Amino acid sequence: MKNIKVENAVGTVLVHDLTRIVPGESKGPAFKKGHVIKEEDIELLKSMGKDHLNIIELSKDDLHENQAGERLAKASAGEGIYFEGPSEGKFQLKAKERGILKINLPALEAVNDVGELTLATLHNNTLVNKSQSVAATRAIPLVIKEEKIKRVEEISEKMGKVITLKPLKSLKIGIIITGSEVYYGRIEDRFAKVLKEKMKFYGCTITKIIYAPDNKEKIEEGIKSLIDNGAEVVIATGGMSVDADDVTPIAIKNVSDRVISYGTPALPGNMLMLAYLKNVAILGIPGAGMYFKTTSFDLIFPRILAGEKLEKKDITSLAHGGLCLMCKNCTYPVCPFGK
Repeated sequence: MKNIKVENAVGTVLVHDLTRIVPGESKGPAFKKGHVIKEEDIELLKSMGKDHLNIIELSKDDLHENQAGERLAKASAGEGIYFEGPSEGKFQLKAKERGILKINLPALEAVNDVGELTLATLHNNTLVNKSQSVAATRAIPLVIKEEKIKRVEEISEKMGKVITLKPLKSLKIGIIITGSEVYYGRIEDRFAKVLKEKMKFYGCTITKIIYAPDNKEKIEEGIKSLIDNGAEVVIATGGMSVDADDVTPIAIKNVSDRVISYGTPALPGNMLMLAYLKNVAILGIPGAGMYFKTTSFDLIFPRILAGEKLEKKDITSLAHGGLCLMCKNCTYPVCPFGK
């Protein structure tokens, strides 16, 4: 790398972006890589604090930051991910569609352990939207040894891609609302409206909403009828506590062939239940699902829509980050809950 005065740079070609910062207004490249320095650029460059410019001479085993960044992005981006760039040496990795972000944590750590490069991502299992940025990568120096980039590519080969996306499927949802007080008309049902809005948000279709009293046989019959009617997921609401009249968990256990968990280490919604009857997920949602915008249900349900068959470990791992701060204005998933 050669260092020359700006006054002597007229006619030379920039090998990296030059950033200009206007406090409180903007930050971005004033001059892009490849720009040919002109006489009229000199004063602006000086106002940006650029009295000297670096001119790089690459050896055969060197890579410019943009070349390196592109190869880093390619090596890191898996299924459902694309990348854009460079901008000031950085490449943005983005989601091709709405889905659940999956981060290969051991591979991510291995990539960053290589040194002189960075790869930063959103949290694993974050629900992301189409075209949303999910990661960014770059080489730190302007020139990096190609050997380091080859190591990243080897990590991808051996350990798998760092970042992938599982798209959400539009599943058919059957809902059974339990509780004698609702079934007999003693109080107005408020769960149906909440679940209709939530299913719309997740892009699902409700096949049917039925009601059942606090009677385990009736609840069992209701769950079976929803599955027979084509439900790919069944949601049972209410009656999830340990009160004598709350028999929904017993009914779910009786109709399922595998109970994953009754109780989830996440608040609100720690009485949530997950079971399966063959490939149909059965979720028991406690009353918290009616009162709070985001609960443990929202940590689990999108992963089911993404085609994941959850195990006990998936539930217990929610404990770290499973305490919702119950902010006045909920910004989930841009918050610590479930992270």
